[in-house]
Amino acid sequence: MRVLLVNPFYPISETPSPPLGLAYLASALKSAGMMVKILDLVVHPYRRSLLENLLKSVEPQMVGITAVTMNFDNAVEVVRSIKLLNPKILTVMGGPHVTFCAEDTLKEHPELDIIVKGEGERTIVELSRAAGNGNAFEDIKGIVYRDGSQIRHTPERPPIGDLDRLPLPARELLPLGRYRTLGMPVSMITSRGCPFQCIFCVGRKMVGARVRYRDPRSVVDEMTLLSRLGFHQINIADDLFTASPKHCLAVCDEILIRGLKLKWTSFARVDTVSKKVLSRMKAAGCTGVSFGIETADPDILKTVKKGITLKQVKEAVAMCRDTGVTPFASFVLGLPGETEQTLQKTVAFAEALEAQGVAYGYHLLAPFPGTAVREKSEAYGLTILTNDWSQYHANRAIVETEGVTAARLDDIVIRWKARYDAYLGDIERRLEKGDISSEEAAPLINLERTVLLYDLMMEGLLESQCNGEHEALNGAVASDRLERLIDTVQKRLGTPAEKTRDALTWAMEQGHIHWVVNEGSEGWGWRNTI
Repeated sequence: MRVLLVNPFYPISETPSPPLGLAYLASALKSAGMMVKILDLVVHPYRRSLLENLLKSVEPQMVGITAVTMNFDNAVEVVRSIKLLNPKILTVMGGPHVTFCAEDTLKEHPELDIIVKGEGERTIVELSRAAGNGNAFEDIKGIVYRDGSQIRHTPERPPIGDLDRLPLPARELLPLGRYRTLGMPVSMITSRGCPFQCIFCVGRKMVGARVRYRDPRSVVDEMTLLSRLGFHQINIADDLFTASPKHCLAVCDEILIRGLKLKWTSFARVDTVSKKVLSRMKAAGCTGVSFGIETADPDILKTVKKGITLKQVKEAVAMCRDTGVTPFASFVLGLPGETEQTLQKTVAFAEALEAQGVAYGYHLLAPFPGTAVREKSEAYGLTILTNDWSQYHANRAIVETEGVTAARLDDIVIRWKARYDAYLGDIERRLEKGDISSEEAAPLINLERTVLLYDLMMEGLLESQCNGEHEALNGAVASDRLERLIDTVQKRLGTPAEKTRDALTWAMEQGHIHWVVNEGSEGWGWRNTI
């Protein structure tokens, strides 16, 4: 059985990392004896010709694609193209968006054959076996599928009980080098499940209320492997790494016992951290924790079932300061009960945290399928302004409350972003005057490099610089090649020559781009190998 897995496009502004979920699916399929290929359209330019050539070379019998709400439309576009190119291919989609609107999705999109709900590793293996053997799908749990003109649901599949039975993610199938080039982190999990009941989140419904933990030794085995891949940081992507102090401390102790030196971050709640836990995390390499605070209004915290207090927020921040772990705070604007007064409270609270060294950011409420704020929007006094899924990126308001308009919510986020833009502008002015250290200038320089290299990546410019000729490998030739590349990129992208030279020289020196010789043909390429 040949399976193609696809990661659909979403913007670099969302800070993407190598797709962990697809890597888990790929490893499950490989362990079951399937041939697997991953197409990652987050870091590869989507072209119809690219897809057509891939389908011809791989000849997949099944294509699986993942999607969150924001990039669902992009995912459907890819599936539609696949069906047009080869109607016989079985098309499967999974992820949090379609898990909670599976039947509607199948009704609206005839190019989709099957929806996988919840965790997909076991389901995708059973599907591929059934498809390969020509068997029916009715006995496969956790799917919604098309059966002629009917749409059928199978029983729910319970969450995977023993995560240690899952093979490690097949990261060797991912374009890791492209993510390294862009300065993105690599992610992993140590557990699945969320015991909390926030009404704006689907985490608990997606992966279950009972938290299932991996063996700390297996966790640190994986961290050891990741530490060799050249990423600047590992993100522990658990819904809540600090849910169990025992598990958290055991992972940290295992890191310390092995003397492993690495940098990592995690998600936490302000009511699940302590000085003991944070101190051990810091000693084991944790550089920062992200807290979802959501609002500074106690009544809204109760309404959304967050289960924390502002006193706990202040205590957690103080513990982070005492232990040397950098705290990050996230707020969601436009929650049920939001008014001008509650907004002002939240803004003031966020700025007070900033004065204590806490980096913070705002999101705007996005009522994703499966969330209580969507299913009970009227009861919560919310008006959902659009069902255009591409607008569900949480950066602009698509919901209004009885007390706050979308324009007012947008205004706060725009003002917050303007502050950051002003900070970057100040760096640029100081750079022009030569009145800034390299460390102070790094945020702007790194951002400009990343944007240029990403544009280069998504335009496919690097790969197009293949001359098909063999040249002697000496310093003069290598320098000339780089000069020609700089000239081409500068003209095609319209970027300043000096910044183009800086980005490409840096990328070459770091080994992110290199000159490739392949069967007599030569050209520039991205270094994607592990």
